[in-house]
Amino acid sequence: MINRLPRKDERIFGSVVSLQRIFFRQRRCSAYKLNNPRLSKIGFHTFRHWHGTMEYHKTKDLLHVQQRLGHKNVKNTMIYITLEQALFQQVNVQFTVKLANNVEEASKLVEVGFEYVCEYGDAKIFRKRK
Repeated sequence: MINRLPRKDERIFGSVVSLQRIFFRQRRCSAYKLNNPRLSKIGFHTFRHWHGTMEYHKTKDLLHVQQRLGHKNVKNTMIYITLEQALFQQVNVQFTVKLANNVEEASKLVEVGFEYVCEYGDAKIFRKRK
């Protein structure tokens, strides 16, 4: 289907400039309709910062965020720690805790998002943020 499209340009869906123009027009219309002028300040890079901040909040792994965003220097990724701390000023984070007595139980807990904490006797302790 894509091969049958007319080949007027190198790009299939238009130039970057036309995509930016569409984005800016939609942003301006949304800001007007919702009566929120702050929406007009949101740009493409804002979404990148939001994703980096949320990824760090979810994983607490700075190297993972660095790799995900393609930063060469970890200093560039450090901004997401500051943003995360400013947004989520929770001192006491609550967890759901589960015990696994065998490999099957442990694999089921990992599949639903629990992370391994430690062993206590024969059981393994897993946790997941609430």
